[in-house]
Amino acid sequence: MKCACLCNSKTHITMYCIIIEDQPPAQRILKKYIEDMDSLSLKATFTDAVKAMEFLKTEPVDLIFLDIHLPKISGIDLLKTIPQLPPVILTTAYADYALESYEFDVVDYLLKPFSFPRFVKAVSKVRTKDEAKKQVSEEGQAIPKRQEVFIKSGYEHIRISLDEIIFIKSDADYSEIFLPGKKYLSSEPLRQWLEMLDVAQFARVHKSYIVNATKITKVVGNQLYMTNEAIIPIGRAYKDDFVGKFL
Repeated sequence: MKCACLCNSKTHITMYCIIIEDQPPAQRILKKYIEDMDSLSLKATFTDAVKAMEFLKTEPVDLIFLDIHLPKISGIDLLKTIPQLPPVILTTAYADYALESYEFDVVDYLLKPFSFPRFVKAVSKVRTKDEAKKQVSEEGQAIPKRQEVFIKSGYEHIRISLDEIIFIKSDADYSEIFLPGKKYLSSEPLRQWLEMLDVAQFARVHKSYIVNATKITKVVGNQLYMTNEAIIPIGRAYKDDFVGKFL
């Protein structure tokens, strides 16, 4: 009997996923868990990251289940090589990489052996492209981008204006929000900020940085000079998109 934890009677959204895992027992468990969820559909399984990279060049997916210890290229190296991967859930028998993995905004970190409820919890954190498109009003008009948000900082919820943000820096599974003359530590990861910010104004320019393009004073080589005198590096994987969009 399949679990329908991520869908309701009115809407069924399927997330297409792939497995990158070289151990057959772990593959079998993942395949069984995926099969038991109506919201998931497995497109392919790979034993190494190189073949998966070739597949991803032509086949869109919504979610990747990625082992860390792989032949040829490790899961962490894959995250470093292709920073704009679809959402990733790491699956590993080693807890040592947990902190490093969150620098790449992975959805979750499943430590083997993991249970089906823990698997479901990880998958429930993934927001598909279809779900993002469904954020429209009942009249069919797009919901306006929010101008202010409350961020959770310690025991406080602080209201900030999105337009005042200069840049956001990843700090493990937290984010540092830089505004004129002040900074906040927020519990929201970079991936969540990307979902709420206006892409016409904000851009990810590095695996650890999102910048407000209106707060850039100049661009010199691979560096951005911000209005608060901070200097932000532009990552090689993000430079072409940034230049094409803003320069």
